Amino acid sequence: MPGLPARSRAAAASAAVGLLLVVASMVLPRWLDDDVRVHWPPLHADWDPRIGILSLPAVLIGLALALVLPVLARNVPWRVLLLAAFAATWVWVMALAMTEGTDGLARVFERRQEYVYDAQGVGSIHTMLQTFVDRIPYSSPENWHVHVAGHPPGALLYFVGIDRLGITDPFWIGVVCVTIACTAVVAVLITLRTLGTERLARSAMPWLVLAPTAVWTGVNGDAVFTAVAAWGLALLAIAAKRGGAVPAIGAGLLLGSCVYLSYGLVLLGILAVAVLLIARSWRPLPWAVGGALVVVALFTAGGFAWWEAYPVLRERYYDGIASERAFSYWVWGNIAAWTFTVGLAVWAAFPAAVRAARGGNVLAQLAGAALLTIVVADLSGMSKAEVERIFLPFTIWVVALPALLPERWHKPLLISQVALALLTQTLLLTRW
Repeated sequence: MPGLPARSRAAAASAAVGLLLVVASMVLPRWLDDDVRVHWPPLHADWDPRIGILSLPAVLIGLALALVLPVLARNVPWRVLLLAAFAATWVWVMALAMTEGTDGLARVFERRQEYVYDAQGVGSIHTMLQTFVDRIPYSSPENWHVHVAGHPPGALLYFVGIDRLGITDPFWIGVVCVTIACTAVVAVLITLRTLGTERLARSAMPWLVLAPTAVWTGVNGDAVFTAVAAWGLALLAIAAKRGGAVPAIGAGLLLGSCVYLSYGLVLLGILAVAVLLIARSWRPLPWAVGGALVVVALFTAGGFAWWEAYPVLRERYYDGIASERAFSYWVWGNIAAWTFTVGLAVWAAFPAAVRAARGGNVLAQLAGAALLTIVVADLSGMSKAEVERIFLPFTIWVVALPALLPERWHKPLLISQVALALLTQTLLLTRW
């Protein structure tokens, strides 16, 4: 690389680090004959090529979006841009899922270990909340299945709500999850415009839509949690820049709800503080805290105490497969798995992001906060494997970093994101 400019060398070197990490995470377990307790390390997936006629629409749609989205991002009015971002994300996610027909969405929600099975057995919500902690341990005669036990009851309540609305078919449950999850892109764009500039948000749009996270969007609860978190942070940004108690309270309600959707989302506090620091305003904080405390009060009055449940969850986590997944592998294997959700394009953008963050670029600063959150979550030891879904609420703030790279690189890098999503979807049978 001696003939390349310094910035190009830095981008290439950073991408090479990401690639080496992925290769090592795939090769070392096989070379050392080390069972890291997933079938296709570092992903929770199986090698299962499924290339057929249904793959063709996804290929055509992905390539078309890679060519059209940058043009739309530059030229359409702002409100049209937001609608186009949502619609394009929804179409892309559905196109990837439908490479397997309706099973692409339905399969996950048919599994007993998922939320739907337990949600359809909930009678009294009040009784469920009061007995929730008692049913977390493996030793409980009526213990919750894996995903319900591993999350606070807010996650289960979401799927109970879908069931009470009469949506019981696994495919249509998936469609609802996709639709909600895809709104997260709109929330991120609004946040970038509110804290930064419209030009910055426009530049991020194609990268948000075509991020490889699309493979996992809509086929797990974490994708829905991502949307709730993104809208909470968007409202916080609006409250910090424009003032007003209503958006601040709304932010508190949504971010407080996130803590009852997934225990790990307490780490959203890092991103929330970053939003306030970037906005240079702490005015929304009392209102937002008040909104969050309303959520805490409601769940506590209903019979569920978060602080009592978390230690029990830790015990169940380490009573199960977590005790067999070595931290020495997963502390870096997690980052390799996460790389499949962001692509090497994001790794290539890291050096540019460091420079941009120092210069006050909002996209880079929010991504930096999200990366710090991911590192903290990784080091906690409570996310050994499966981070391709677990880190989604943080990852969405990172995937647009390639927008900071030279414009002449954008088209090939966008296509590389599309290619990674297609290869992951068609060659691997992901568990989410």
